[in-house]
Amino acid sequence: MAESPDWIRVRGMGRERFAGYLSDYLATLGYAVERVDAMEPAETRLIAVLQRMNPAIPESAKELRFRLTPTAGGAATEWAFPTEVPSADRGRLDRLVREVVTHLERAVATESHATAKVVSPPKPRLPWAGGNRGPSPSAPL
Repeated sequence: MAESPDWIRVRGMGRERFAGYLSDYLATLGYAVERVDAMEPAETRLIAVLQRMNPAIPESAKELRFRLTPTAGGAATEWAFPTEVPSADRGRLDRLVREVVTHLERAVATESHATAKVVSPPKPRLPWAGGNRGPSPSAPL
């Protein structure tokens, strides 16, 4: 089975609406977000550039990029950039990722009255977590 590039998914909500939730939250963190929707292939790309100083955001996360695609009954989000993160930034960036996911889980469940849900794909992947460097020694082939 091919490895999925997905970081997070949403069920019960389309990619355009979910992209709105993600871009709105990034804006509260101090990012200016550019959104590009395409029909062929069906996707939404988000480019977020940090505009307002935020000490919780590491240097390697001054620019973030995401690609959202439709799935059966929802949408998948791929973390497209940054793909390389210095060891010194990993703890802060991992914490930022957890905060974003937690916010999206709450916001989607609240706004949709629990009809939509943020879920992890079978093998969620962040580029700096080893997914783009080949399988880890403990991973099955």
